[in-house]
Amino acid sequence: MPDRDPDVVDTLRQNFWRQYLHDPFAVRGLHQENNLWGVSAFLPGAERVEIVTECDPPVAMHDMGGGFFHGIPASVPRYRLHIHWPGGVIEACEDPYAFAPVLGETDLYLFAQGTHWKLAEKFGAVPLIHEGTPGVSFAVWAPNARRVSVVGDFNTWDGRRHPMRLRHEAGVWEIFIPRLKTGEIYKYEIEGPDGGVLPLRADPLARATEHPPATASVVAPRPDFAWTDQQWIEGRAARQSAEASIAIYEVHAASWMRPPGAPSGILSWDGLADCLIPYVTQLGFTHVELMPIMEHPFAGSWGYQPLSQFAPSARYGSPAAFARFVDRCHRAGLGVILDWVPAHFPNDAHGLARFDGTALYEHTDPREGYHPDWNTCVFNLGRSEVQGWLIASALWWLETFHVDGLRVDAVASMLYRDYSRAPGQWIPNQYGGRENLEAIAFLKRLNTVVHERVPGAITIAEESTAWPGVSAPVQAGGLGFSFKWNMGWMHDTLRYLGQDPIYRRWHHHDFTFGLLYAFSERFVLPLSHDEVVHGKGSLYGRIPGDAWQKLATLRAYFAFMWTHPGKKLLFMGGELGQPQEWDHDGALQWRLLDDPGHAGILRLIADLNRIYRAHPDLHQTDASPEGFRWLVSDDAHNSVFAYARGERIAVIINMTPVPRHNYRIGVPGGGTWREILNTDSAHYSGGNIGNDGEVMVEDVSSHGLPQSLSLTLPPLATLIFECKD
Repeated sequence: MPDRDPDVVDTLRQNFWRQYLHDPFAVRGLHQENNLWGVSAFLPGAERVEIVTECDPPVAMHDMGGGFFHGIPASVPRYRLHIHWPGGVIEACEDPYAFAPVLGETDLYLFAQGTHWKLAEKFGAVPLIHEGTPGVSFAVWAPNARRVSVVGDFNTWDGRRHPMRLRHEAGVWEIFIPRLKTGEIYKYEIEGPDGGVLPLRADPLARATEHPPATASVVAPRPDFAWTDQQWIEGRAARQSAEASIAIYEVHAASWMRPPGAPSGILSWDGLADCLIPYVTQLGFTHVELMPIMEHPFAGSWGYQPLSQFAPSARYGSPAAFARFVDRCHRAGLGVILDWVPAHFPNDAHGLARFDGTALYEHTDPREGYHPDWNTCVFNLGRSEVQGWLIASALWWLETFHVDGLRVDAVASMLYRDYSRAPGQWIPNQYGGRENLEAIAFLKRLNTVVHERVPGAITIAEESTAWPGVSAPVQAGGLGFSFKWNMGWMHDTLRYLGQDPIYRRWHHHDFTFGLLYAFSERFVLPLSHDEVVHGKGSLYGRIPGDAWQKLATLRAYFAFMWTHPGKKLLFMGGELGQPQEWDHDGALQWRLLDDPGHAGILRLIADLNRIYRAHPDLHQTDASPEGFRWLVSDDAHNSVFAYARGERIAVIINMTPVPRHNYRIGVPGGGTWREILNTDSAHYSGGNIGNDGEVMVEDVSSHGLPQSLSLTLPPLATLIFECKD
């Protein structure tokens, strides 16, 4: 074919420069003008470029200046470009602007409706074969941008090289880059609505990231992990029901244990699997709960300010390594719960804040879009795209990584528009109230979708107010969570624990008040990380008295917790009786296990978990008042409490350092009552005061019951009895 007329070429050049960034597919690639086919490309820095087809010899493209090349192929089948870079480097690849869109109309419709539950398989950076060619498809939501380009090492971070196609119906930009491989790092260069170029953005749907403090996204392979946990998944629903024994060990993965000889190092997922899984299972916990592992730029946020809701943190290894960790947990009989944060996100320049130059993921008005407690942005849950993105993230962890549950962080901050805001600093809802109607709708939708799509998975709300029906079904007007953290129980009982024993009689109600509402929700009793930081001291540290009193009180308190209605959660270090506050830059004080008193706490936790699992009365009726009965609730003078779980378990607690002899307690059953646990046992480094293993019922009425036990109550101790007959 002959070369084009210079006037035609000049017109092409003008059109190209006008549209090469903002509508690149209109001028780049193969186009027909005046009955002639031509190929346009923008390759700044290239020395020369050739069009290569299967049937014809290479055709040199004209260098039009400024990186613009144009050529007329000998014929118009599929073609490739041979790009000659300085230094003799020759790159042979297909032209990204010769490919049709990857996303279908259904993908865009579902995304706009907020119902595309497989977002990470279609959006973000997805390796695939498109029109017979391997490469990577990129797709990102930025409806108000004038231009979006993919940049990375593969194009020398030049935003002119790979501007994307706008799918107007959904505000989504996409491009397929042929021959690109997994492992490439990338970001998006975005020109905002005012024409200014924004700081480079990480991908909101990245499935992998660089290791912080680096902030680029990484092209991750498609998940194809070979799971071996089918038996676990099939039995998961029963293991996680309201009637099951659930004891959760909460972990900050970085600071649980440091690698030998590396006090600032971090164990990989494989290293954690080698050490953490046997430790937790030997202690008898049923689940491990990980503080947020979604990628987050600031380690000091402990993961609660995440930016990559689909990417396991690179601090611990690859996504495949995390999948391997979950699989090994399941094979060991251990469930995995992740903390997940849909309430807010940090305002780092590479993140979600004003992503396309406008308030996209967050509210525009700071009275709705800014959270004063954490200096973060609040998700705009009134946007269907944001709701869909968050729910797709939840499903990504549950479905792709076989995670067993999500503990949803900061639910209270989502439910109330005036949360931590003074008058005038918040906007009422459409009815003039403080309830956040959009967040309520989101939480109900989240739980409905999760329970429908992932049978047996659980959701747990960190909700610190008296919002009704947090764990009630959505159909019954509730929020639909499986469980709720019992923050009131935690605050009340820890306040009691901090009282000097001589004054505890005046705070007796702090130990008993929780039973007034214990069955209003399906509760988890949490002794979480929040209770051992920011100057609160460790559990051990907040107890008055000497080391003996601290350890004894802690043992008695743990036994109270494990026999109280509600599932259990203990933050790492509690099982050691750790004196110091948790330090996320350090590690647990493992040397404490050389001390018999602290080693006794560890043995006690293991025995409590064993007893909790072995006795249905201690877990099957956690959410039912039929499973609990006060035996002694009003002996404030002696700081003694006693209650029955079912008809076969009796628990007696003495929260003073004074032993009580011949203390009579009515019990619901006759015969012999066996002492199955005594926190003052020498086995736990206690004083070994007790009842010689068992006590016979006497026909002496007490506490409204026709028979009773006469007991010796050790100081600062809890006794657990089982009726043998």
